[in-house]
Amino acid sequence: MPPLPKKKYPKARQRQRRSHIILNLPHLVPCPQCHTLRLPHRACPVCGTYRGRTVLKVEEPHRLPGQR
Repeated sequence: MPPLPKKKYPKARQRQRRSHIILNLPHLVPCPQCHTLRLPHRACPVCGTYRGRTVLKVEEPHRLPGQR
């Protein structure tokens, strides 16, 4: 059998301990070509450029019927 705590752990102490366990939002920078937000040091998924050069072939986005 595993060991069990001798006393009840207070909720305040538990929450203080877990205060550093958080999700961090990714840092996003605007693409210089199309001005959409992208991750730094990576090719833009919208226009496919990186450092002024086209490095990815980007196809036209799929559109629903009736949209322009």
